[in-house]
Formats: sequence, C-alpha cells, structure tokens
Amino acid sequence: MQLKQTTLSCPHCGHPMHVSLDCSNGDQDYFEDCPNCCYPVHLAMHIDDMQHKVQLTVLSDDEQVY
Repeated sequence: MQLKQTTLSCPHCGHPMHVSLDCSNGDQDYFEDCPNCCYPVHLAMHIDDMQHKVQLTVLSDDEQVY
C-alpha cells in the first residue's frame, strides 16, 4: 500500500485537514468530513504514472469535477 500524507484546507471553513491518500488503487473519487465543521469535502485523486505525480482536487460537496 502506498500512502501519502498531505494537509489541505477545508473549502467550507478553511480549517487545515490532514488526509492519507492510498495511491495503490489508482484514480479515486471520495468524500471525507472536515474534523472542524463536519461538512463533507469532495476529494478527487488522479495518479499520473508517467510523471510519478498525484493530482488532488479538493471541492465542497456540491461542486463537480470536470
């Protein structure tokens, strides 16, 4: 299992969130609740194997990834 730790800001309240990303399962799209305001945060992760990068898009629960 490839875990990457990162810190991001909640799009609702701006509170820092610490998340663990499991990069072994490829692209993922999931929700995680903010520990401060309890609103869901939409996380869309894309694995770029060619450049060995992880792209993480952080959205509020009502925004869409295009």
